[in-house]
Amino acid sequence: MAAALEVEPGVRVSEPPLEPELEAELGPGPPDPELDLGGEDLVLDEVDVHIQANLEDALVQEALKTGVDLQQYSKQVELELQEVERASIHDYIKESENIASLHNQITACDAILERMEQMLSAFQCDLSSISSEIRTLQEQSVAMNLRLKNRRAVRQQLGQLLDELVVPAAMISTILEAPVTEPEFLEQLQELNGKINSVKEQAFRETVACADVQHVLEKLKIKAVTKIREFVLQKIYSFRKPMTNYQIPQNALLKYRFFYQFLLGNERTVAQELREQYVDTMSKIYLSYFKSYTSRLMKIQYEEVAEKDDLMGVEDTAKKGFFSKPSLKNRNTVFTLGNRGSVIGAAELEGPIIVPHAAQKSDVRYPFESLFRSQHYALLDNSCREYLFLCDFFMVTGPSAQDLFNAVMGKTLTMFLKHMEAYVCDCYDSIAIFLCIHIVLRFKAIMAKRNIPAVDKYWDTLLDILWPRFKHILELNIQSIQSTDPQKLGFLDTRPHYITRRYAEFSSAIVSINQTFPNEKTHALLGQLQVEVENFVLRVAAEFSSRKEQLIFLINNYDMMLGVLMERAVEESKEVEGFQQLLSARTQEFIEEILPPFGGMIAFVKEAEALLEKGQLERLRGEEARVTQLARGFSSTWKAAVESLSQDVMRSFSNFKNGTGIIQGALTQLIQYYHRFHKVLAQPPLRSLPARAELINIHHLMVELKKHKPNF
Repeated sequence: MAAALEVEPGVRVSEPPLEPELEAELGPGPPDPELDLGGEDLVLDEVDVHIQANLEDALVQEALKTGVDLQQYSKQVELELQEVERASIHDYIKESENIASLHNQITACDAILERMEQMLSAFQCDLSSISSEIRTLQEQSVAMNLRLKNRRAVRQQLGQLLDELVVPAAMISTILEAPVTEPEFLEQLQELNGKINSVKEQAFRETVACADVQHVLEKLKIKAVTKIREFVLQKIYSFRKPMTNYQIPQNALLKYRFFYQFLLGNERTVAQELREQYVDTMSKIYLSYFKSYTSRLMKIQYEEVAEKDDLMGVEDTAKKGFFSKPSLKNRNTVFTLGNRGSVIGAAELEGPIIVPHAAQKSDVRYPFESLFRSQHYALLDNSCREYLFLCDFFMVTGPSAQDLFNAVMGKTLTMFLKHMEAYVCDCYDSIAIFLCIHIVLRFKAIMAKRNIPAVDKYWDTLLDILWPRFKHILELNIQSIQSTDPQKLGFLDTRPHYITRRYAEFSSAIVSINQTFPNEKTHALLGQLQVEVENFVLRVAAEFSSRKEQLIFLINNYDMMLGVLMERAVEESKEVEGFQQLLSARTQEFIEEILPPFGGMIAFVKEAEALLEKGQLERLRGEEARVTQLARGFSSTWKAAVESLSQDVMRSFSNFKNGTGIIQGALTQLIQYYHRFHKVLAQPPLRSLPARAELINIHHLMVELKKHKPNF
């Protein structure tokens, strides 16, 4: 029947009777609920709501408004509904074949969906079983990872332990057979040291496996210690050979510094033995070397040395010669720096040391400060090298390094100090002592820059020896100047005195040396010396009968001392400033002293200016004759007087530049007085004097005086 209903889409079929076929195909339909008025489920409230809703319909409201007969209208509607129903049934029957085909298709789809449901149910079951298996595999994987991690940790620790404990055959053969100088021996020694330390650590943890290798490691350690001891002792003994440059085996030992580290960690008695052998050997070597070097240096010192009588205030007539040897011509060389100051210059301070036999061969002699510089620069260089070697090879720092250095160099430093004490106690060369002080200060700064404190205490002790001696020599010179009697100096003239020249040379030397490392002790001692020299100059000047000669002597000496000081010292030094003030004051006084040819005019000007200040100019009216005489006398004699003044000044002063300055000052003073004389004559009481016409024009006078300016 279903097959009979199948039709092609879009093909119309003939219309059979509606009602019987519809009932046959679909069966009796259910009763219409809207027509079942007797149903028990109908509720009056719902009916009211339904009626109310119908009343709100637009058609119903339109019918009510037009007054249509509802009964008639109801029938009409019912007929229309029946017509619509028949049309619907007709359309349904017409499409019955399509509906039957749709029904079959739906049934087929249901069958397919049922099979799919079964397949999906089976797939869901499979997925459930797979998920369970995955969880099982995941749990197994986590467990395997944990076991692997644990095994790796155990393997790492066990492998490390085995590496630390197992003694390879290569190590045994190398330690037993290879020379200690081979790189393989040093490499295997480092590994052996690591294994010994590891076994000690594991033995402390009571590791049973340590007992299997301890005896092997102990034998290897004994063999290694024996070979290292023989090697290091051989190197140390090689220092003792004559003419050996010990720096070469020292550098060789530094390549094997691990040997001592191994001994220190495994056999302290052998390490102590080697250390004592090294200290004993190097201590003797340094002492022997520096003792020999010092004695050879002293043989090439200048034969002429200052004695206790070679002081600043000692008269040249006291004895014929300055030194015990007749080769020295005068005593002044003791107080002159010359080129001795170059010893503290950068080029010579760290220059090559003096080679005594080469100097003796070429017959070259040196002052003490040069020998001192060479001796202590050798000490500085060797001390720096030795201190660094001790710190590096013996692995010491701080106080331990200082103690070890003192053990090596102590005897040498003590010998140096004894030598310096013996030399200094009989030394009277203050410049040499002062240069040695500054050499020490510079060497101390060099070692501080290199960050090596090994010899700091020695430098301080050396300064404690040198400073008091320098102070003592200066005090002897000060006392010699204090005790000098000018009357015993023999013939005196106005030229610079040899004692002041000695002071000038000595003071400029000390000041120039002291500029780089200023020291208050030096300033104080030089201040005392300067005071005594100034007093000495005044005492000698007092021996001259005339004030003019006294001033000439003072000016010559002050000018000489100032000139020598300014050659070496800076202009801001106290000594230069003090002598500049003294020279200026005495020069001004001398200028006043050499103007007596114009004394009448100068005295009149001073008197007239005093009356002018008091307002008593009328008292000048009685001075016409005096003023006339002064004006005419100046006009007629000034040229000759100025010429005589210039010649006298140039004869009196050894320093032409200083004499020129004094002449210029005197002429300037003369012009100023003559200009003031003009002003006095211009006052009312003297304005009408005929002598005013005879006055020389100021500008003309200045031009004429310039002709008398000396040119050199």
